[in-house]
Amino acid sequence: MSDTTSTGNLEEEQQTTSRFLTFTSDNLVFGVSTDNVIEIITNYMIRPLPMVPDYIRGIINLRGQIIPVMDMRLKLGKPFMEYTASTCIIILEIDSLHIGIAVDSVLQVQNINTALASPIPIENRQELTNLMLSLEDGTVVLLLDCEAVIRGSL
Repeated sequence: MSDTTSTGNLEEEQQTTSRFLTFTSDNLVFGVSTDNVIEIITNYMIRPLPMVPDYIRGIINLRGQIIPVMDMRLKLGKPFMEYTASTCIIILEIDSLHIGIAVDSVLQVQNINTALASPIPIENRQELTNLMLSLEDGTVVLLLDCEAVIRGSL
């Protein structure tokens, strides 16, 4: 009988485990579902646009597709920091729209049990995240709300 219970728990855990790409921005670790990640690019020229919010760094032409790029640091209210060799642009697809997010560095793809995620306390909540969790190594990961990314960039 205990085998059935443990098998049931394993199935439940598999249903709530998803793959997330983890990345850093301003010394915070974020996770975004790999279901939304199209690709990761580096060393790409961002063309500035006039009359857009400062966190929209501009646009890129990726194989003929024009994609807006949002700087995560600026969106989080932090000062701009020059891009380095570890800076990446993560291209996301959200509701058939494409957007790039400039991040300090990409870490890895991890299986994360989303059932262990907790709401971020309202006083600490960021506009782009509403859930967080602690990994086995103690790293706190803020889960990116992709819908909020699109709302915040339009």
